[in-house]
Amino acid sequence: MSKYESINPYTNELIKSYDNATDAEIENALTAGHKLYLTWRKQQPKDRSKILSAIADNFKKNREAMAKMMTDEMGKLYSESLEEVDLCVNICQYYADHGPQMLEPTTLKTDLGNAYYLKQATGIIMACEPWNFPLYQVIRVFAPNFIVGNPIILKHAHNVPGSAELTEKIIRQAGAPEASLTNLFLSYDQIDQVISDMRVQGVALTGSERGGASVAQAAGKNIKKSTMELGGNDPFIILDDADTHTLRKVLSDARTYNCGQVCTSSKRIIVVESRYQEVLHELQNVFANLKPGNPMDKNTTLAPMNSQKAADKLQAQVEKGLENGSKMFYQFPEIKSNGAFFRPVILTDISHDNPIYNEELFGPVAEVYKVKDEQAAIELANDSSFGLGSSIITSDIKRGQELAAQIETGMTVINGRWITAPELPFGGVKKSGYGRELSELGLMAFVNEHLVIDVSQN
Repeated sequence: MSKYESINPYTNELIKSYDNATDAEIENALTAGHKLYLTWRKQQPKDRSKILSAIADNFKKNREAMAKMMTDEMGKLYSESLEEVDLCVNICQYYADHGPQMLEPTTLKTDLGNAYYLKQATGIIMACEPWNFPLYQVIRVFAPNFIVGNPIILKHAHNVPGSAELTEKIIRQAGAPEASLTNLFLSYDQIDQVISDMRVQGVALTGSERGGASVAQAAGKNIKKSTMELGGNDPFIILDDADTHTLRKVLSDARTYNCGQVCTSSKRIIVVESRYQEVLHELQNVFANLKPGNPMDKNTTLAPMNSQKAADKLQAQVEKGLENGSKMFYQFPEIKSNGAFFRPVILTDISHDNPIYNEELFGPVAEVYKVKDEQAAIELANDSSFGLGSSIITSDIKRGQELAAQIETGMTVINGRWITAPELPFGGVKKSGYGRELSELGLMAFVNEHLVIDVSQN
């Protein structure tokens, strides 16, 4: 039986199975990728910018097909899938427009001679990507490395193989050279095989803490640079002066966008006691008015989770939390469906010794904490082994900025939920990983900063 299966989580019906890559396919991908790297070494980034712009245009042309594929495979709302394609168009266009300038040599001030450093490609990068954003996760690694001149070998998640194939096809149709992005359906053993190959010079992974540890170990063993974007249990701090309209707007989808399956979504809602009851009832109102159904239907507001396995895992976590003292403030009514639906839940009274206190609950579960004041909120926010994103809701922006500087996390949004854009760096600290994607920081993730200095005049 193939390990790569496309299963519609709304119907739980198999769409298609895919076989693992053969050794010959892996070798062909490595050979073609290295050949392309050597060709790109002789070219300038601006030579690739027109092609990357054409890739953006081709995603526009295939917007509906790509969105439907993602919805069919992992269950997200079709409207959210369309937004994801639009975001990827913007990422490609951003690096097409700005990448060549970012890669210009940087002059260095020194008394030792005329010095500068080049920003050069390093070779094939392996991208191990998750299912929750089947296109976005791929493009935020592919687009900057395409401009840099690093070919990509893609190992996508086992449940979105159709999205992986379609992404490769759309990129190729736009005029990208063969091996710009090569999708391979790799087994876990084959991942190590690819990483150990001398033609591969880096690994970018977005995924679970367990998967990140395994891939990072393989990369470290082979002295390969890696970036890791792992899980999170992001704090969402609501201060006493939070604007009511802003708060309602942000809470409207803070735990339900992408069915709560977002690494940077607001998983721990930390509320000062004066606003605690208000927040609980606002969340209950949001959850109670959700409409489960076909994610292709524009009237649906609660999509199924990506798989029945994921829904069962989340249910087990919730039950574990309840068994260890947490309380259920609200649970959505029974959903009559064959799909992988999860009934949204609001949990309170989660103690420090509760096993779910330091876990990531990946789905529509709101964990609400009551704290005395903002200092207690910061202490609770930082009492975590994760550090990906965070949010602060306050009417005092300066106060929000001061508190943001105290949170041990890679990103903080003031008066909003998680946000992403091509010009904004994305990444975290602690067990949420290391390195950055997107922006100029992401562009430089797998670049050789090559020093050149002329000392002949000294």
